[in-house]
Amino acid sequence: MNVIFMGPPGAGKGTQAERIVSEFGIPHISTGDAFRSAMSQGTPLGVEAKKFVDQGLLVPDEITIGIVRDRLAHDDCKRGFLLDGFPRTISQAEALDEILSASGRGIDHVINLTVDRGLLLARLTGRRICKSCGSTYHVLFNQPKAEGVCDKCGGSLYQRSDDTEEKVGTRLDEYVSKTAPLLAFYSEQGKLREVDGEQEIEAVTGQIDSLLRGQA
Repeated sequence: MNVIFMGPPGAGKGTQAERIVSEFGIPHISTGDAFRSAMSQGTPLGVEAKKFVDQGLLVPDEITIGIVRDRLAHDDCKRGFLLDGFPRTISQAEALDEILSASGRGIDHVINLTVDRGLLLARLTGRRICKSCGSTYHVLFNQPKAEGVCDKCGGSLYQRSDDTEEKVGTRLDEYVSKTAPLLAFYSEQGKLREVDGEQEIEAVTGQIDSLLRGQA
């Protein structure tokens, strides 16, 4: 089963992806995690990606597509995968179709999480991330047991440089102008599944699970 998660920044794609990949036994492929890893290591790709991330802009297609193509060639993707954060443009979606068709595969479901813009701003500007393991917390919605300390590994929590209100607003505007047209692209293919991302986490997970199992 090959799945794409869509939705604006802060819609909860990462949280739901962790639950779905555990349930279905497929790898979670997050381009965001790959970019952050490359940036922290100072690789050529990471240096280029950082220029755009620091401005709250989307990373260009040529960088993103190369990362995804290599990742999908790994053995753990043979049984399926969940893409989180890709594709973000029509050209990326078309490139993905070409990559998959070359190996006789295709996308089965596109899950779109919908969330109000005001709630997205609150979610993202209050987000805190563990420097050691990457776990995500929130100053209002998901506080750690000890302030500034990760529950899982004890690492220090920090706010991403692109999680300020100004940069978050830029990212949301970028999403609307460049990524939202993908909804029509996948709707025409009959693969789009809409999910209300403002529900409780468990309710969102249950709705997605039912959609993927063909029960909704």
